[in-house]
This record gives sequence, C-alpha cells and structure tokens, in this order.
Amino acid sequence: MYESILVATDGSEAASVAVEHAIELADRLGATLYGVAVVETRTEYDNAIVDPDEVESHLRERAAASLTTLEERAAGAEVPVETAVRVGVPHEEIVTYADDCDADAIVIGARGRSSFKGALLGSTVDAVVRLATRPVLVVGDG
Repeated sequence: MYESILVATDGSEAASVAVEHAIELADRLGATLYGVAVVETRTEYDNAIVDPDEVESHLRERAAASLTTLEERAAGAEVPVETAVRVGVPHEEIVTYADDCDADAIVIGARGRSSFKGALLGSTVDAVVRLATRPVLVVGDG
C-alpha cells in the first residue's frame, strides 16, 4: 500500500503522536520513513530587541532536536529513517519534500506549536491537506 511515508514534526505534542503513528505504520508496512522539520521564514522582526539571526538559529536547533527525537524513536523500533531540516513556509516545504522523496503518504499532527487554542486544524495542516497530491493522515494529539 505505502512504500514510503513522510512525517512532519515540529516537536509539539501533536507532532510527537504523529511521529509514533508514522513509525508504527512504517514498521507494519515495511515502508521507508522520512522525517522533516521546517524552519519558518515568514516571521518578520521589525525591532531592535529581537535579533533575526538568533531567532533563526534557535529555530534550527529546535528543528534538529525534533528530528533527533524522531531518529531515536525510529531506531528503538528498528525502523530506518531519513531526516531533513528545510527552511521556508512550512506547508510548502512539507509538500515539496514529500514530492522530493516520492512519499506515498504524509503523516502530520493535527496542531503544531503555533496553532491557537481550540483550533481544529492548524493553518499548516490545513494547507498540507489542501495542496498535497498524496494521502495525508492527520493524527490527533490524544
């Protein structure tokens, strides 16, 4: 059914649940697992208080940490995984990376770090669902 699966992570609780789901799915299907974390570039800082380079560095570190956690969990389940940090608009990078690795499906958490409380789906998730040319499995955080 699925020979390759892409899971997007931002380190949030919902992403953590999606990661576990993707690892289990890849294990059951014998599928190749890919992981991606995206450093958001749309945020503009227009004051002298926040250094944009420092913010980007922090975001890169957080993305790398999210992928390290994914790699450790996948290794514990004996599921090989390839990961990448991408920079750009999250939904665009997720969809593009899915195309690049020819993933058969995308697994993503229902809400990420930047979603508002009570939102059913985050804007990134909504955009991925609308724009992806492959099945998208949206995993709740419970």
